[in-house]
Amino acid sequence: MIVRRSAAELDKLRRSGLLVYQILQDLKALVSEGVTTHDLELAAEKMIADAGAQPAFKGYYSPAAGIKFPYVLCASVNEEVVHGMPSAKRKLKSGDIISLDTGVLLDGYYGDSAVTVAVGEVNDSVKRLLRVTEESLELAIDKVRAGNRLFDICGTVEKHVVSSGFSVVRDFVGHGIGTSLHEEPQIPNYVDRRGENPRLKPGMVLAIEPMVNAGKAETKVLADKWTAVAKDGSYSAHFEHMVAVTDNGPWVLSRP
Repeated sequence: MIVRRSAAELDKLRRSGLLVYQILQDLKALVSEGVTTHDLELAAEKMIADAGAQPAFKGYYSPAAGIKFPYVLCASVNEEVVHGMPSAKRKLKSGDIISLDTGVLLDGYYGDSAVTVAVGEVNDSVKRLLRVTEESLELAIDKVRAGNRLFDICGTVEKHVVSSGFSVVRDFVGHGIGTSLHEEPQIPNYVDRRGENPRLKPGMVLAIEPMVNAGKAETKVLADKWTAVAKDGSYSAHFEHMVAVTDNGPWVLSRP
């Protein structure tokens, strides 16, 4: 069942989304050569606590993994697509890219957003991967309009990514969000004809998150049971925003 949120609920989701936005902005400023992904984890943990919120990811149980996620931040470097585990041994170096994905629970409502950041100088093909992935999110956001259907969002991401010569990850999807971190509907970044294609209605809140590989779409999960990587070792980018359907068009809850 897809829940439609009231104006008061949307305001609470907005607060959660803006908190995640600020955390990601502060983390982006810390990303530099020599910083470890564990340094970023500690910073994120402190920011969430200082805001009086709870981490959405730490302790999250996945039936597929069979274990709880032990960190507040997913820090996915280079070929890591999503769910990268912070480590004191993983030092960032120039030419890397890192996906920063975090979430909070604030006053009973969740916030969730992600951004991929270049470390130092990256080559033009990597810059293009980041640009196309972020563009696909912005184009998808524009489709979050009452009367459109879910496939309008999914197909927009797929078309832009594939026409640009990259691959859409098919093993992981976006999702509804509200009083649970993951709610209906699931939002693949491609048109999955086997899935449902509901009409968008005011009050729906969608976490749209294109995950795009420079090479092929296939992924595999590492021995830690969480970290998903591009099977061919190619770089992967990931951007995410929470977007509410309103009578006046899309409302991005996770940025000012």
